[in-house]
Amino acid sequence: MSARILVVDDILPNVKLLEAKLNNEYYEVFTATSGEEALAKAASERPDLILLDIMMPGMDGYEVCRRLKANKELAHIPVVMVTALTDPEDKVRGLEVGADDFLSKPINDTALMARVKSLVRLKMTMDEWHVRENAATQLGIVESFSAMAQSDRNGKILIIEDRDFEQKKFTETLQGEHDMVMCVSSGPRAVELVGKYSFDVIILSLNLNGEDGLRLVSHLKSNEHTRSVPIVMVGKEEDMPKIANGLEFGAHDYLIRPVERNELKARIRTQIRKKRFQESLRSSYEISLSMALTDGLTGLYNRRYLEVHLDKLLQKNREDKKRLAVLLMDIDHFKKVNDTYGHGVGDEILKSFAARLRDKLRSFDAVARYGGEEFVVILPDVSTERAYRVADRLRSTIANEPFACKTPQGLLDITTSIGGAIISDDETVSVREALDRADKCLYEAKESGRNCVVFEGKGVLDPDEVAKLEPQKPDMIEDKD
Repeated sequence: MSARILVVDDILPNVKLLEAKLNNEYYEVFTATSGEEALAKAASERPDLILLDIMMPGMDGYEVCRRLKANKELAHIPVVMVTALTDPEDKVRGLEVGADDFLSKPINDTALMARVKSLVRLKMTMDEWHVRENAATQLGIVESFSAMAQSDRNGKILIIEDRDFEQKKFTETLQGEHDMVMCVSSGPRAVELVGKYSFDVIILSLNLNGEDGLRLVSHLKSNEHTRSVPIVMVGKEEDMPKIANGLEFGAHDYLIRPVERNELKARIRTQIRKKRFQESLRSSYEISLSMALTDGLTGLYNRRYLEVHLDKLLQKNREDKKRLAVLLMDIDHFKKVNDTYGHGVGDEILKSFAARLRDKLRSFDAVARYGGEEFVVILPDVSTERAYRVADRLRSTIANEPFACKTPQGLLDITTSIGGAIISDDETVSVREALDRADKCLYEAKESGRNCVVFEGKGVLDPDEVAKLEPQKPDMIEDKD
C-alpha cells in the first residue's frame, strides 16, 4: 500500500530513524523540524499520514494538531503523536485536539507499521468520500462540513469482555456520556446482539477465556451489520503482535491494560466522531446526488458527475504526487444488439455490463456511464502494471461469460474494447485531454479487432503477458483479481 508520510520532529536523529524505517517499507517520506514547517508541508504536500512529535520549541504538537483539524482541507489527514510523555493526561489532551493515535518513544516497530497501515487504509477510503463531497459541493448540491464538528456523545457501545471487574470499570466510565452501554462475555453472544442493534463502537478484549479474539475481529469486519463499526481492541503489552494483526483485519484502535479511564473515554469519543463523520459524508452524497448525478438505467455515475469528479482527481493527483489511470470502454457491436433484439434487451445488457464492472473494482475506483454504450473507469493511486491487470480483468470479465437476457436462446456473447491512459503526477492535464487520450487508444482497440485492451505507448495488451505481471507491494490493496 503506497502512502506519503510527513515526519515532524525537531531532533534530526529521530527524524532520520523514522524516515529509514518507513522507507524500508516502501513509503515516501518527507520531513519537517518545526510546527510552522509542518503546517506548511501539510498544506503543500497533502500527506496520507503525519507522525508528529509533541515536545517541540515554539509551536508544540498539540497546537499543530489543533490547527490541522481546524482546517477543512487538512482535517481528514490522520495524525499520530509521537512522544516520550507517559502521563495519561497527555494522551487525552492529544485525542481531544484530534490526534488519531499515540506512539511512545522508543517506538515499537510492530506498533508503528500496524498503525501506519491501518490509518493509511482508512484515509484512502475517506479520500474517496471527500472527492465526491467536493464534486457535489462544486455543483451546489450539498454543503461542506467538518469532522471535528460531529457529536461524540450519546453513542451505542458494545463491550465484549469476560472479566467482571473490567466490565464494571468500562461500563461505569462510559455510561454517563452514552445512551447505551451493553456488556457480553463471549463472541457468540456479541454476534447475536449485533444482529439486533446498531452499535457505534465495539470494545473487544483480545484476552477472552477460551476464545480467539482475532478471529472475532475478523468475523465482525466481514459481517455486513458491523463492517463499518469501529472496533477498539483491549490487550496486554505482550499482545502487540496480535494487536498489529487486528489492525490489519480492520480494527480501528486499541487500548493497553491497565486501561486508564480518561483515555478510554477520549478514544471512544474519537471513534464515534469519525464514524458519524463518515456516515454524514456517505448519507449526504448518496441522498443528494442519487438523482442528479447517476445514470437512471445502470445506477452508475453519469457524464456530468464523471467530468467534475475526474477534474478533482487530476488536481489531487498532482498534489499527492501519485498517478491515475483512465479507461474508456465500449460494448462491441452494441448497435447490432439493439437492431436485432430491441432496446429492451439492449438495456438488460447495459445493466449487467455495469454490474460486472462494479464487482471487479476497488471501493474507491470510479465507474461511470459516459453515454450510450460507452463507460469510463478511473483508477486513482495506481501503478502502470496494476492498471494493465485491471483493464484486462475487466475485458475478460465481460467476454468470458455470456449475458443472460430475454432473447430466444436466453444468452448473448458480449465483448468490450478498452482504451487506457496513465496520467502521471507531473502532468497538468485537463479532463478533456485525459479522456481524449483514452479515446484514441479505444479507437485503436476497435481497429485491432475488438475484445482487446490498448494503452498509449504500449499497443494491444497480450493477456498472457499481463497475467505474468507481478503485483507490486505498494499496490496490494483491495485487489479483486
